[in-house]
Amino acid sequence: MGKVVLVTGAARQLGGRFVRQVRREPEVERVIAVDAETPEHDLGDAEFVRADIRQPMIGKVLAQRAVDTVVHLDVTGTPLGSGGRTQVKETNVIGTMQLLGACQKAPTVRRLVVKSTTSVYGAAPRDPAVFTETTPVKSLPSGGFAKDAVEVEGYVRGFARRRPDVAVAVLRFANILGPNADTPLANYFALPVLPTVFGYDPRLQFVHEDDVIAVLLTAATEPRRGTLNSGTFNIAGDGVLLLSQTARRLGRPTAPVLLPAVTWLGQMMRATGLTDFSPEQIRLLTHGRVVDTRQMRETLGFEPAYTTAETFADFARSRGPGLLPPDRLARAVDRIAAALPASRTSSARPSGHASPGAGAE
Repeated sequence: MGKVVLVTGAARQLGGRFVRQVRREPEVERVIAVDAETPEHDLGDAEFVRADIRQPMIGKVLAQRAVDTVVHLDVTGTPLGSGGRTQVKETNVIGTMQLLGACQKAPTVRRLVVKSTTSVYGAAPRDPAVFTETTPVKSLPSGGFAKDAVEVEGYVRGFARRRPDVAVAVLRFANILGPNADTPLANYFALPVLPTVFGYDPRLQFVHEDDVIAVLLTAATEPRRGTLNSGTFNIAGDGVLLLSQTARRLGRPTAPVLLPAVTWLGQMMRATGLTDFSPEQIRLLTHGRVVDTRQMRETLGFEPAYTTAETFADFARSRGPGLLPPDRLARAVDRIAAALPASRTSSARPSGHASPGAGAE
């Protein structure tokens, strides 16, 4: 008898892709894809149930299908269709409460995987250089998706205490990027000119959308020998990139803005629908955030296929050249350097020594 897996958030690209992938697993017998919206993408031979997880109907779905594994992907920061921020928050928080209540009453449920975010750590000037899963947070998120995720994780911990027989994995994803990424940060990087906070160059981490699917599969199935897929795990690719490096690799010019004016700029961009330049994203682009991933490797037993730099490179290729393509910019700099008189170049660059920062991004 194979597993019966229920996946929430199936109408989103990430949810739909996971549904198709988990259905191919040999030990999985049935997949029930759930969402309040009808997916526009193919779900393969998975069973789609149109249900709002904020409503009690989700309990009937769990009971009637004898679900043993629940993968909760309907925790997100972006609305789907005509829904606004209020609906997103209700789905994140109230929907999770309703789903966990249904799971608590369902004796067949044995595994729960919840999509969360490293945004739960916040972003503040006195943050530690690297967050572990147990690092005390100095500045809890005050609103938006990050605050929703903090509340969701609190409800999940309560569920885990009430149902100790259920293996619970909370995956805190760094910023998700890739060719098909549809996230606020991906929309930010799609702008022709990137607004930045004057005087700040934050460190950023990314996780590839392919690795997101792979680690969800790892958490949703039986752990390999010597690993444990129950607990809270930071999920990110190796390494970091500075915001200035991402701009150069995209070929996007930056527009530094004084910190007091950034909030006004974000409000204007949200009002015009240009991008969701939320307060939590502004804090990220000011102070950055880096997390430790040892538990992901040593306990969960997962090794990402992409580093942070490789993830961003794949994302950048899918977006095409910006206003300042890196190769063209490099050729232009070389032409300018070649046109300078020899006396000036020799005085500016002593023989045998590289200029400061040469070759660095």
